[in-house]
This record gives sequence, C-alpha cells and structure tokens, in this order.
Amino acid sequence: MMLVASITVTAQVAITTEQIQGITKTIDVGKILNDLKSRIAPDKRVAIWDDVRYIEVAVDAKEPVVSGTVGFQWQEDSIIAELDRYNINYRSLIKVLSNKVPAEKQWALVKLSIATLRCEPKHSGEVATQGIMGMPLRVIEIGEWCRVQCPDGYIAYVPESSLKFVSQQDLDAWKGTERYIVTVYDDQLVSEPKGDETVSDLVLGDILTLVKKKGKWIELSTPDGRTGWVKTSSVEKFDKWAQQDIDLKKIEKTARRMMGSSYLWGGTSTKATDCSGLTKVAYFSNGIILQRDASQQALTGQKIADWHDAQLGDLLFFGNSTTGRVTHVGLYLRDGKYIHCSGQVKINDLDPDAPDYLYSPLSISRINGQVGTKGIVYVRDHDWYFIK
Repeated sequence: MMLVASITVTAQVAITTEQIQGITKTIDVGKILNDLKSRIAPDKRVAIWDDVRYIEVAVDAKEPVVSGTVGFQWQEDSIIAELDRYNINYRSLIKVLSNKVPAEKQWALVKLSIATLRCEPKHSGEVATQGIMGMPLRVIEIGEWCRVQCPDGYIAYVPESSLKFVSQQDLDAWKGTERYIVTVYDDQLVSEPKGDETVSDLVLGDILTLVKKKGKWIELSTPDGRTGWVKTSSVEKFDKWAQQDIDLKKIEKTARRMMGSSYLWGGTSTKATDCSGLTKVAYFSNGIILQRDASQQALTGQKIADWHDAQLGDLLFFGNSTTGRVTHVGLYLRDGKYIHCSGQVKINDLDPDAPDYLYSPLSISRINGQVGTKGIVYVRDHDWYFIK
C-alpha cells in the first residue's frame, strides 16, 4: 500500500543563530520532489521525469524508496542530493535510461538529409521535429526506435535506421575532421562530377566530411560512409561557416527563399516547416540555434513592448490573448510586415488597417544582441559540434 508522500523525521533545524536538536519536523517529500522537478525538469519536451515519487511503504522493501524514470544520471544525482539535504531515509530505485545505452552508441549522427523525429516510437506518431544530416544527437534509449535529445534540448523518437551511432571518442574525432555544410536551399550528392546518379539529396544545413576536391567539385562523405560529389559553390567549410556573426539580412533571405513552401507540423528543414521550424531554419542558416517550439522561443531574447518598435529579425508570438498561451511565431521584416508559416510560408501585416493584416502579437522577442543567453546559442559555441 502506498502512503501519502510525507514523513516525520528528527533533524537539526537552524533557528536564528542557535542550533536546537531533537525537533520533530514534518517534511512533505512529494513537495520536495515536485519543487525539484520544477527546477530541473519543468518541460517534458526537453527532460524525462516520469512518475518520480517517494513511497513510504513499498512491497518487498524494508525501507522507503524513491522510484520513477529519468533520462540522465545527473538527474538521479540531483534527487539524491536534495533528499539527503533533508536527512530523509530512502533507497533509490530510480531508472536512468541513458545508463543502459552502450558506450559505442551514446551518440549518433543523422545520416539522412532529413530524419523525422516523433513524439511516440512509431511511424503513426505525431511528428515532433526533424534532424538533418550530420546533426549530433545524444542517445537516451536504444531500440528499433531510439529516444534521442537534439542540440536544442528537444527529446523525441527516431528510427534506428536514420542514425549512425558513435561513441564519445568517435564524436570528438568527428569534430576534428574537415567538415562542410550545405549552404544552398537544396542540392544533390551525385556519384561523379556532373553525374546524375544520386547518392543522397541534400538540404540547407546538412554536414558532411571531406574526401577530396576536384576543380569546381568536392567529394564528401555522409555520416554512414556514402561518398559523392557536389559543386563547391553549394557548400562551405564548416569551421569557417560557424564563425559568422549574426546577419539579419541573411536570416531574412533564407526565410524569403522558402516563400510558398508548404506547412508541415514538426517540420524544421527547407523541404517543409511549421511556424517555429521556419524561424529555426532561418536562424540556423546564420549559425544560430533557437529553441524548437514557438512557446519555448517566446521565453527567450529581449522583450519588445510594441510592434511599432520591432526590427528586422525579431520574433513575433501569437496565440490566445485571454490565457497568454503562445501557439504561433513569425519573423518580423520591416514596415509592419512579417513572414511566417501558416498553411504555407507567406507574408502578412501587423497593421489592423492593412489589407493583408493577420493576427496581433502577444509578445515580441529580439534575438539580435541576445545570442549566448538562455535558449539562443551559436553553433560554434555548442560543444556537440566543436571541442571546447
């Protein structure tokens, strides 16, 4: 039988400047765990914290236990440290998923031009996000469907067949290779220069490693070892590309390049996007990683009070004005115009009197000048891409 998650313990309690021993204090362990969850795992999209609870009387247990499932060892360590701080008697039965992953598969690189990640481990599951070739993923759970964490922190399931597994040592070696990133909207990796036999399609942001160069062509290798050729004008050396600073006109150009493309829930590539996918793709073309969802992006950046003060590149957030719930995001252009993906990538106006008016923003976030703050990071500063 499970009892209420509270116990009575005898502890030393600090009162003013005196230490008084032997005070009986009732501690609500459930509240302690909930408070900890709110600090280290408040969002299930980026942290696993499943049914973590304190059980005072458990079957076949001689002492209270803490059970549940988390993603990483540091989370269990945080639970232990917090409960030990209150001198609580317990035994940890926490299941740490990533501890079951073999060392040689603790990381993975997306081996397809685009891989679809889902909320559930099945093809009929809701699309959560996408990974693009060469994106490093931290593996949390192994199987036909693997649970992985993306560089933006997002956690989802991806087919094992979409991945090239690597160890930490292998990942570090990959960081030291000569890599190239696709900088055009899309292209093809072909079997020979000027050939038309496709090895793989390519999209903006795909990362491959150098094999050799030949005139205006470069031979590259996918993470799983397939090799092919692409024009040198379609790629840039990854190390050099990553050194770029924020360029709002480049971000605008990428977004405009996707005009008319279709909406795809969970899409984050130049083939198709959802609303926050569009802003992620536009900023990633400039070497900047944003959070995955609109509601997450809305919690980042510098807040701008009035859309009349908005500048190129600002993120506009829309949703329910009564609850404040954010459900949509667009990229501000200028003169009241913004580009967004709603049905398709298109441009609308914030001015209610304009013929193409659509939506009034709940909030506005400025990314310019905020790279390096919470939820906004340069690729060059992300240690999944570069050795720090």
